[in-house]
Amino acid sequence: MSDIKKQFEKATKDVQKAKKDPGNEMKLRLYGHFKQASEGDVSGDKPGFTDFVGRAKYDAWAKLSGTSQDDAMKAYIKLVDRVVRED
Repeated sequence: MSDIKKQFEKATKDVQKAKKDPGNEMKLRLYGHFKQASEGDVSGDKPGFTDFVGRAKYDAWAKLSGTSQDDAMKAYIKLVDRVVRED
């Protein structure tokens, strides 16, 4: 397993231990980077306009289309570091 994947897996565990709520905007950024890192470009239909949460998550992920999975992992790790430091 590559070093970046190990760091990514550690970050996914670390973020769950955060004591302070990072807020919706940061949660969406984390979600988008996590999905891009683990699954690649967004897929599936965009949720309907009444599904506010699903639509926001889809949009956060779609913004990262074209980003490599490694770059998304690196960005996710940096975001988690920021969230954990703010605790």
